[in-house]
Amino acid sequence: MLISQTVQASDTPLYQPAPAWIAAAPGPAVSGEDAPPVELIDWQHRIEEGRVWSYIHQKTRMVSPEMLSQAATLALPWAPDKGDLIVHDLAIVRGGQRIDLLAKGQRFTVLRREQSLERRELTGVLTATLAVEGLEVGDVLDMAVSITARDAALGGRVQDVVQLIPLPARIGPGRVRFSWPTGAAPRWKLLADAAAPVVSTHGGYSELTIAMPIVKPKDMPEDAPMRFRRAPMIEVASFTDWGDVSKVMAPLYATDGLIAPGSPLAAEVAAIQRAEVTPIGRTQRALEVVQDKIRYLAVGMDGGNYVPQSPAKTWEVRYGDCKAKTLLLLAMLRAMGIEAEAVTANLGMGDLVPERLPSAAAFNHVFVKATLAGETLWLDGTGNGSRLADIRDTPAVGYVLPIRTAGAEPMLIETRANARPMIDMTIEADESLSVDLPSPFSVTAVLHGPMAAAMRQARAQLGPKEQRDAARQFLQGWTGEGQFADLSILPDPATGDVTIKGVGVTSTPWAVEDRRRRRTLDRMLASFQFAPDRSRPDWTKIPVAAPAPMGLHFRTRVKLPQGGQGYTLDGTPDLDTRIASFAMKRSVRIADGAVTIDERVDSIGGEVPAARIPAERDALATAKARVPQIVAPVDTPRRTTLTPQQTAQSSQIRAIRTTFDRAIAADVEESSGYVSRAAFEDGLGNRKAALADLTKVIATEPSVDLYLQRAGVAEAMGDRAAALADAERARALDPTSVAATARTAWLMADGGNLSGGIALLDERIALGGETRSNYRSEKAGLIGEFGDAAEAIKLYDTLIAEKPGSPLLMNARCWIKGTRSVMLDTALKDCTSSIELSDNTLAALDSRAMVWFRMGRLAEAMTDLDAVLAAAPDLASSRFLRGIVLKALHRDAEAATDLALARRISPMIDRQYARYGIKA
Repeated sequence: MLISQTVQASDTPLYQPAPAWIAAAPGPAVSGEDAPPVELIDWQHRIEEGRVWSYIHQKTRMVSPEMLSQAATLALPWAPDKGDLIVHDLAIVRGGQRIDLLAKGQRFTVLRREQSLERRELTGVLTATLAVEGLEVGDVLDMAVSITARDAALGGRVQDVVQLIPLPARIGPGRVRFSWPTGAAPRWKLLADAAAPVVSTHGGYSELTIAMPIVKPKDMPEDAPMRFRRAPMIEVASFTDWGDVSKVMAPLYATDGLIAPGSPLAAEVAAIQRAEVTPIGRTQRALEVVQDKIRYLAVGMDGGNYVPQSPAKTWEVRYGDCKAKTLLLLAMLRAMGIEAEAVTANLGMGDLVPERLPSAAAFNHVFVKATLAGETLWLDGTGNGSRLADIRDTPAVGYVLPIRTAGAEPMLIETRANARPMIDMTIEADESLSVDLPSPFSVTAVLHGPMAAAMRQARAQLGPKEQRDAARQFLQGWTGEGQFADLSILPDPATGDVTIKGVGVTSTPWAVEDRRRRRTLDRMLASFQFAPDRSRPDWTKIPVAAPAPMGLHFRTRVKLPQGGQGYTLDGTPDLDTRIASFAMKRSVRIADGAVTIDERVDSIGGEVPAARIPAERDALATAKARVPQIVAPVDTPRRTTLTPQQTAQSSQIRAIRTTFDRAIAADVEESSGYVSRAAFEDGLGNRKAALADLTKVIATEPSVDLYLQRAGVAEAMGDRAAALADAERARALDPTSVAATARTAWLMADGGNLSGGIALLDERIALGGETRSNYRSEKAGLIGEFGDAAEAIKLYDTLIAEKPGSPLLMNARCWIKGTRSVMLDTALKDCTSSIELSDNTLAALDSRAMVWFRMGRLAEAMTDLDAVLAAAPDLASSRFLRGIVLKALHRDAEAATDLALARRISPMIDRQYARYGIKA
C-alpha cells in the first residue's frame, strides 16, 4: 500500500560528524600552478531502508578575485519534508594552516522566502546560506555536507541519479561512490561511454565506485536525437521494472470521490455537460477550462514532487502544476464518463526513456491520455489555447509511461502534423503599376498555441507604442524590413488566438535574372535547410531529430501591372510532398490580374533515419530548384517610364504614400520613415519632397550616409554648392569615411577645384592604412575625369601592377581611355579582360560600349549597350550613350526616347558627357 504521508525532518541545518560509512577522500590532491581550482569532488551515497543519504565533499581553491566573490557565499538547498541537511565540516586551508569555521561559530542561515517564484514554482526547498568570513585569494575552501531523502510517495522505493563529470573538465581527484546492504541491493545502470565502475563488498555492504573525471563522451551531431547526446550519468533505483513504476504512481491519480457533489467543481462539470453533448466536445471544453482557468504554478512542497494537489484545492486557488492540472482534468473527464488515464513523460529526453533504469526519476512531466471511440487523444493541461480543432494534435515527447494500477510499459507517441498552423498569414500586395516600385501590402497574421500565448502576455505588459513595436518586429520577420502602419495586436478569448494586423511597404521583391524581372513566390522553401553532417564513420547510422509538430500557412496575393497580361510562371507551381519529416503543400495561380500563392508547411516530428538522409537532401535540392517564380514581360512598366498621369492614378503609389504618411505620423521621432519616403520620392523624381524629408531627419540625427544622400539629391537638382556643403559636412562627421572624402573631392573637381580635390585625397593617401589603395584609385579616377588622362592612366598602371587581374581597376582604366578617347586599342583589351574576370560585367560592358563608340563601331557599341540595359534598364550612362548611338544611326525617335529617359534618371547626364565631348 502506498504511504502518502510525509516525514518531516529538520527545517534547519544539523551540525554533526560525517557518518562512519564514509570512506576517505580519494587522492592525492593535485597542487601547484597547474592545479585545477576544484581540487576535490567526492560524492558518496548510501541507500538503505528506503532512504538515500548523499554526502558531498568538495575542496575549492580561490584562484582569482572573481572566483572569490562567487564562492564566498555558500547556498545549500534541501527539502525538509524529505530529509535533513547536515553540515559536517567547513574550513579554510591556507598554506599549512587549517581554519575550522564551524569551531569559530560560523553557521548557516535559512532563507524562508521561496527561491523560484519568478519561475512559477514553489518547490518546498529551503536554502541555507553562509557568507564565508576571512576567505582570501589563494585559500582552499573545504566543505563536507550531507543531504538525506526519503520520498514517501515512492512506497518505500528509492532512486538516485548522479550526473558524472567528464573530460575536458578540470578537476582534481573525483569520485562517485554508492553503497547498500549486500542483501538489499537496488538495480543500477551506467549511461556513460567508457566509464569504469569498480564493484566490491566490504562489511556486509556492496559498493560501486566511479573515478572522475570520466572519459570525454563521443562527439555527436547537434541534430541527433537526445539519446545520442545525453549527459553521462549513473542511475540507481529499487523499482523492479517499468510496470512497478506505473503501479506505484497509480494511486496518486485515482479520482474516486475527488469531486464532491454540490461543490463548485461539480457545478463546472455539470455546466460543461449542458453546453456540450458529444464526448469529444466535453473533452475539449474540460481541457480548455484546465488550461485557461487554472494558472500554472509548480507545487513541490509537502511531498509534492510526485503527489498532486487535490482537484478541489486546485479549483479553489486557481493554480497548479502539471500534476495538479492532470489530476483535475482526469477527475472532470471521468466524472463525465470519458475514459482517461495519466501518462508521465520526460520533456527533452523522451527518446531516452527505454534505455534508462526504470524509476520515477526518468520523468519530469505528466498529462492525460483519453480514449474516445477507440481514438487516442493526448491532453496537456499546462498547454495554451487548445480548442476543438487541436484536440487530435500530438505532443513530441517521445516515450510516455501510462500510470495504471495493473502497471504498464513505456509507449511511443507517434506524432503527426498539427491541425492548425502556429502562424496563419494573409498578405495582399499591390504591385499594379510597376515591378520596381516598393511593394505596399496589408497583412493579417493569426497566431495560435504557445506563440499566441506569448504574444498575449507581451501585449498585456506593453504600452501602445511598445505594442506597435512588437507587432512591427514580428511582421518584419516574415515580410522583410519596411515601414508599417495601422498596427494592432488583438487577442480572441473565444479561440485563444491572437491576430496581428497592419499595412506596410517594403522594397520591391522583384529582381533581374537572365535579363528578366522575376519575383520568387515561395516562402516555405526559401529558408528551409536540411544538411545533416554524418561524415564521421561513427555518425553514419545516427538519425536526425525532427522538430516538434508545428505548422505555418501563408496566403499571398499580388496585384500585377497591366492586369497580369504577359506575366508567366516559371518553376513548379503546385507541390504536395514530404521532405525530411516536413509536409509541404503549395498552389500558385494567375487570375483576375493577380498571382496568388497558397502554401503550408508542417513539421511532423519524429526522426529521419540515417539511411534516408541522402534522398531527403536530394528531394530538398530538387524542390528548391523548382521554386515558382512569376516572370514579368519584357515591356513591363518601369518606374522611370511612368508618366505623371500614371503615378497620379495609381493605387500602388497611393498605398505607398499613405503607408509612409501613417507610419511617420504614428512615431514622428522615428527617422527611418522619413528616410525611406525620401528615397521613394527621389526615385520618382520628386526631389523637393525628398530634400524636405532628409533635412528634417538631419536636423536631429545627422549622419554621413544622410548627408551624402542629401548631397546626391541636391546635385540632381543642379545645386552643386549645396551638394558640396553636405559632402563636407559628412567628412567633418567622419574624416575617415572613404565615401565622404571621395564625394567631396569629386564635387570640388566638378566645381573647378581639381587641385583641391587631389590634395584632399593625397592627405588620406599619406596616412596609409587599409584604405590607402581606395584613395589612390579614387585619385586616379578623379584625374582621369577632370584632369590629365595620361597621368590618370599611369596611376592605374601602377595600381594594376600591384594588383594584377583586378577587374575593377582594368575597367576603370578602360573607362578613362574611352571617355577621353586615348589609347583605344589597349582600352578594348582592358574592358574585355575585366568582363572575362568579373562576376558582374555591366560596368565593363558599359565602358567597352564607350570604346566601341569612340572607334566608330556603332553596331558593337549597340550590342554591349543592349546587354547592359536588358539587365539594368535604369543605368543612366548606358541609356544616354545608346541615345547618342541611335542618333548617329539616324534612329531619331528611339534616340529621343532613350535620351529623355536618361535625363529623367540623371538630370546632370548631359553635363557629364559634355566633359567627354559628347553632346546630344
